Amino acid sequence: MDKGKGLIRSGSRQGTRTGKRTAAEIRTGRLREPTVCERCGAVWMRRTWRRPRAVTQALLARAAWTVCPACRQVQGREYWGRVIIRGAFALANEKAIGQRIANTAGLAALTQPLRRLVSVERVGKGIEVLTTSQKLAHRIVHELKKTFRGRASYAWSDDGSLFAVWERDDVPRTDTRGRASEKSGPVRRIRASAGAPLKSVEARR
Repeated sequence: MDKGKGLIRSGSRQGTRTGKRTAAEIRTGRLREPTVCERCGAVWMRRTWRRPRAVTQALLARAAWTVCPACRQVQGREYWGRVIIRGAFALANEKAIGQRIANTAGLAALTQPLRRLVSVERVGKGIEVLTTSQKLAHRIVHELKKTFRGRASYAWSDDGSLFAVWERDDVPRTDTRGRASEKSGPVRRIRASAGAPLKSVEARR
């Protein structure tokens, strides 16, 4: 390696992250710090939305107030992740699955308050889950597959949104933790081009 070039590169800060907008700032613009969401209590601090362990009266006294992007998405039913849950197992264990979804979303919201459930609804013979974030949708399917086995498929579009399916056709025996005893195969992933219908590729046991 040319040491001269290395020194030049290390001394130049052009193109580095400092001074650039964060992902949160791209969505909301640079807000005054601190800014508090008047609906969910998330706080804009250090250039992103956070869920502080303790919000003091002093912080609230100097804070600006607004509605965070996640609350706006929930109100407008705008989603970046869509999950379809189907199969005999899902219908027979709807309560346990719903609890797993709620737990996963709750844990995500502790550190990432913009990752939120938009809705969880029974649609036909399945369950539809809409999320503000494709990462939360992916996590939900991952947790369902890890806990209950079954089959999972993912399809991303070029705009970054995710359509995922988790399904279990049979109603297997479960252990004392409610986990299915059988093993399932790996998961395959595909990408969908912009404007094209999303297709899923499943890995069956």
